[in-house]
Formats: sequence, structure tokens, C-alpha cells
Amino acid sequence: MKKIFTTLTVALAAFTSVSFAQQDPQFTQFMHNKLIYNPGYAGTSQAICANVLYRQQWVNFPGAPKTGLISIDMPVGSLPLGIGLNVMNDQIGFSKTLFARLALAWNKPLGAGMLGVGIDGGILQQQFNGNWITPDGPGSPDNAIPGYTYGNPSNTNPNLNALTYDLGFGAYYTIPNKMYVGISSTHLTAQDISAGSKVKYSLARHYYLMAGYTFALPNPDHAIQPNIKVKTDAASTQLDVNLTYLYKNTFWFGVSYRMQDAIAPMVGARFLPNKSLKVGYSYDVTTSKIKGYSAGTHEIMLGYCFMPKPKTKVTSYQNTRQLD
Repeated sequence: MKKIFTTLTVALAAFTSVSFAQQDPQFTQFMHNKLIYNPGYAGTSQAICANVLYRQQWVNFPGAPKTGLISIDMPVGSLPLGIGLNVMNDQIGFSKTLFARLALAWNKPLGAGMLGVGIDGGILQQQFNGNWITPDGPGSPDNAIPGYTYGNPSNTNPNLNALTYDLGFGAYYTIPNKMYVGISSTHLTAQDISAGSKVKYSLARHYYLMAGYTFALPNPDHAIQPNIKVKTDAASTQLDVNLTYLYKNTFWFGVSYRMQDAIAPMVGARFLPNKSLKVGYSYDVTTSKIKGYSAGTHEIMLGYCFMPKPKTKVTSYQNTRQLD
């Protein structure tokens, strides 16, 4: 039965002879890596930050989604600019997608906070592995896989290994340690990638809304932070709602609910004297119809930030009486 569910799940990712839209990979700990969703975030923290996330989804399924992400952003000296870089690899079954995008944001102090308006651009590579063996084994050829020939030499569907450009836009506003809100869109051009006349990968334009607010409790050591993320491609919508408890801005415990998909407890901590290193972990408990087969989802997050040192202005003078 598990193999049947696996095959059905993977089959949803790709079809032959028709166009299909691929959802962007999801992250439960989205509040700890906003740059992947919104280029306007770049530089708004006024720190140099690097984040790494790894997500293993539905661990009991062969060929289930695996996603790795590296993200870096920083302000550009004294200029009102921020720059960032996202590199992400997402794999499910026979399909593999590589994203690499550079972000540039204009940062402006506004009220008590910072506004960032940015764009990002880069490459997207899509690959289909025609030699991938389905979970049912080599005796069950899958004609839906482009290029699949193992046990089925009559399959003439071509492999796909194509590279294209990718563009995004976003606006982000934050008051440090108080609130944030952002709106953005990815895959603005929504172009098609084709291999012959039978295989087509259609990029879908995605829209994001993210927001969070930190409520201080009577005891200043404690705080509550609700977070929300809405993602839509105009055909379907996904809602993530999170509530996190923070202790001394050092330890956090939280839980997220992803509509019709999962409930995810999470835990994390900051380390080093200036709390510049953070580590987080979440576990998605599947609530959909595959909950008896998926064995949940693991996600690990590691981040490091530090403030750039301002350049010290050296002042010199000469005394003319000492020139003789």
C-alpha cells in the first residue's frame, strides 16, 4: 500500500504530453529565512547573515521531496542598499530543480523601522532523470516519466535538462524585535521549459504574504510571536499559521499549522555571547490522507549573523613648528 501512495504522490509532480505547474518548495521555519520568499528583505536587518535549511519530507516514502537551501544577505556599506543570494536544490522522485538568485534591495528608514523594496534574478535548472526506478521496481515501467526506458524501450519521451532565467519582486517592512510584514512574487515571467513536443515544464507565478508581531508579556523575559504565511499560484492557496513563545530572546518553542497538511512543533535556541548563532528544528506531523504512511517531515535550520564593523575615520594634523 505504501508503494501505491508513493507512486501516486510522485506522479502528481509530472505528466507527459501536458503542461504542469510546480509549487515552490515549502519551509516550516519560514520566519527564520525570509529572503527566499522576498528579495525586499535583503539588508534590512543591517547585519551580515547566512542561513542553511534542510528539509526531508515524508521520510517513509522512497523518492519523497528533499530540499536544501543556502541564503546570505547583507547591507552594502553606507549605501541605502542590501544584497542577497539564494541557492536551493529541490528533488522529488525523478525531478530535480536548482534555483540560484541574486537579490538587490533599496533600504530606507521609515518611522521606527526599515523598508526594503527589492528584485531578484538568476537561473532555474529543471532536470528529469529518465533512469529513475519507480518504487514498484523495474518490472513496472512508468510511461509518465520522460525518458523512462528501463523495461520499456518503446518509450520515446525525451529527458529534460533545461536552464532558464528567473525573476522576482518584493516589498518588506520591519521594526526590529517588534513586527514585520512582506508581500512578494516569484517566477514573474511564468515561462515554459520544453523538451521536444511531449514534455513541458510550466513555471507558475507565485504570490506571498508574510507577517509577524512580537507581543511582550508583563515579565520582559517572555514574549509571544504569532507568524503567518500565505502562498498562492492563483490556482491553489496554502496557509501557514504559527505561534512561538520566546524566552529571553534566546530559546523558542512553537507550533505551526499548515492548512489541510500538517501540524508542526518546533524548537530552537541562540548561542554565543551576542546570540549571533541560531539553531532550529521542526517536525511536521502529517494530517492529510497520507498520515498513516508518511512518517512525518524533518527540517533543520542553522543561521549566523554579525554586525559589520564601521570604518574608523582616521584624523591627522601637522604642527608647522615641527617641520624645521
